[in-house]
Amino acid sequence: MSRTGPVTPGAMTVNPIQLQKSLGGVDYPASKETLVEHAKSHGADKKTVDALSAMPKKSYGSPAEVTKEATKKG
Repeated sequence: MSRTGPVTPGAMTVNPIQLQKSLGGVDYPASKETLVEHAKSHGADKKTVDALSAMPKKSYGSPAEVTKEATKKG
């Protein structure tokens, strides 16, 4: 079945493995801004940066929490 309508940025497109590779070395807890900047400076692709940028502005306590939020479907 085909889905129509807008898709949340990053939803269903961000690769969790690529996401965590881009965030390697981050000290947690980390703010959304820290995560986005770290990913950009470590060569993250556009989908990964967009998914991180679309997350709520708060502090994230672990890589698992970031992955859960960044891959959340609208």
